[in-house]
Amino acid sequence: MKNELSLGNTGESVKILQEKLKILGFFNALITGSFGESTKEGVMAFQREYGLSVTGIVDDETKEELYNLTSPVVEPISIYPTLRYQDTGEYVRDLQTKLNALLYYTGPINSIFDLETLNAVKRFQVNNDLTADGIVGSNTWRVLNSLYGNLNECVTDNNGDDYITYTVKSGDTLYGIARKYDTTVDKIKSLNNLTSNTINVGQVLRLPKSSNDYIKYTVKSGDTLYGIARKYSTTVDEIKRLNNLTSNIINVGEVLNIPNSSNNYINYVVSRGDTLYGIAKKYNTTPDEIKRLNNLTSNTISIGEVLNIPI
Repeated sequence: MKNELSLGNTGESVKILQEKLKILGFFNALITGSFGESTKEGVMAFQREYGLSVTGIVDDETKEELYNLTSPVVEPISIYPTLRYQDTGEYVRDLQTKLNALLYYTGPINSIFDLETLNAVKRFQVNNDLTADGIVGSNTWRVLNSLYGNLNECVTDNNGDDYITYTVKSGDTLYGIARKYDTTVDKIKSLNNLTSNTINVGQVLRLPKSSNDYIKYTVKSGDTLYGIARKYSTTVDEIKRLNNLTSNIINVGEVLNIPNSSNNYINYVVSRGDTLYGIAKKYNTTPDEIKRLNNLTSNTISIGEVLNIPI
């Protein structure tokens, strides 16, 4: 097809492709505008991850999925309808949630624009130099979304449901939010009844509560995947899987998801005279388990070495 990108292509389209793959974590090489083997590997990894035909060729289907995941949020406020007393629905719920977070509304989040909601809207309008008519039009939505977005935090839903709420900010994408909160695009779309990857500034999304299965690690100078894996008692392959890495290349400043096993072991500093057998006996475990947890290939340990010991 005329618009396909494949091995050997060059130009601005390839550069944009590399940039988008890099945003999603499938391309870690330099952005050159030249479709080489590393670009092909990134495309194939992306296709594999999202259930596309793994060809290494950027056809229309691959391009659409790639661009949807990396498209910027849409900012117009016109998507928000004008709300009045006695209206009902999801946008009223959104209104109540934001007024509650900003301490103007203390009633139930029930999706009903009742008298309590009306009074909260009027108080908000008075305090923000808006026409205090109790009607939530474009100006009220604009100020409300701006102030709510500036809270810059997640809040737990008042009903105690198993999710948190997140307010979309400029530059957000569903993929970026999913990666930040250790979930998937599909889970977010399902939880919010989204039919596309388009999200809007000020929009409130429900996100699954984190299970704390992962920690965030920022790559430092001298780090390697093997060294990080050994430090956190995991494997290189597991880190690559969690971060959609197609090679062992990592960059300074890159943030990686690392399996969190901190509750399952303690750190032990090897002292003079220590042996694996002695340490294992002291902590009611086995030398083989310590070797496995620390990726040791022999029984040799060194004074000052830090070992992870299961508890």
